[in-house]
Amino acid sequence: MSYYVRERLPPRSTGIANRDQDRGRPAMQREVHLIGGTRSEAIRLAPVTLAMREAGLLQPVMIAAGKHTGTVTRTLAAFGLEPDITVEGTGNDTVEGTRTDNGDDPLLRELDELWSVRTPAAVIVQGDTTVSLAAALAAFWRRIPVVHLEAGVRSDDLSSPSAQEPDRRLLAQVASLHLAPTPLAAMNLLDERIAHTDVLVTGTTVLDATLAVTTRRTPFQNPAVAAARTGSTNRLVLITGYGSEAGGEPRMAAAARELAERHPDVDVVLAVHSGQVDALPGDSRVIVTGPLSYPDLSRLLCEAYLVVADSDGVAEEATAFGVPTLMPRDGGEPAASLTADCARAIGADTEAIVTAASALLTSRFRRDAMAAGNTPYGDGLAARRTAQAAAALLGLAPVPDAMPVSVPVLPSGAHA
Repeated sequence: MSYYVRERLPPRSTGIANRDQDRGRPAMQREVHLIGGTRSEAIRLAPVTLAMREAGLLQPVMIAAGKHTGTVTRTLAAFGLEPDITVEGTGNDTVEGTRTDNGDDPLLRELDELWSVRTPAAVIVQGDTTVSLAAALAAFWRRIPVVHLEAGVRSDDLSSPSAQEPDRRLLAQVASLHLAPTPLAAMNLLDERIAHTDVLVTGTTVLDATLAVTTRRTPFQNPAVAAARTGSTNRLVLITGYGSEAGGEPRMAAAARELAERHPDVDVVLAVHSGQVDALPGDSRVIVTGPLSYPDLSRLLCEAYLVVADSDGVAEEATAFGVPTLMPRDGGEPAASLTADCARAIGADTEAIVTAASALLTSRFRRDAMAAGNTPYGDGLAARRTAQAAAALLGLAPVPDAMPVSVPVLPSGAHA
């Protein structure tokens, strides 16, 4: 075994049979295990952990699992949290868009062994990674209810080498409760004959996470960003992403420089991930940096006038603050964002990025019209709904109301 448990939590009884005995115990002693294997999962699960603690009906146990437990730990620290249990199994992974597994997942075996001696009342997984699927299967085989956060997201592309779509659909078959981020995601589940009583639209907890971090208004951790933004009155364009298209990051760098040249009242922060882009000499208004910490990213999104990103997660956060988001890609448009016209897919080449961004930078009307639509992702209360829904699943609370279909855009520094 390669997991360890922090001693600050009380020991649990063993065996599935004891779950029924737990129902007679004080609610605070009933554990719900939240499984995070990536930075994205940690961001979305952290607000749920905090909401469960606040409600006092269940004991949340945060588990960092898989190959990237260090990343999970660092991300949780932004919320004042740390993993309660770490399962450092090798697990399966996705490398450069290709699923790498042989059907024999050590992570699944280790979670099964953990839950054979410390059986939770329920398990919460998020999204569509192989860590989430392994945890869901391990819980299902031990007859532990599975709560799927951000359920119902679909691309309808079963041939993708990343295997995200098959994993999403497999998760839907073993989950007891499906918490959809948007009404569209809920409709996908209903179309797949998931019982409507097992589906709840909660919104996405990434908005809760962003609000939790930005309200602290902590100083920038990145010194280059701090130096550039301190005292600056320029409009901010944030360009970030994984450069998923071939040569994506160099093209984004070229676009950043051209935007700064065309618009003297604009600062550009270019956050790159692969190290393919060096600093751009001679232009102090283009700040090139590596991956941003979550607090820094959230604050920049809050202050941004415009965001260019190829990440759906960044689009969710940016549109929550009413910041228009341009997404350089050749496909895979975020349908939920497009329903509110707060994000727009554009070409991935430099000219397409510059043209689309300049159109919004030169016309306040166009920019504000794009930002005016309500966000389809939530209202910042998804974590509370999730905590209450998990308690309701275990008979400890009433079922929460679903997220309103139309919710207001949250205030941002861009509109100050």
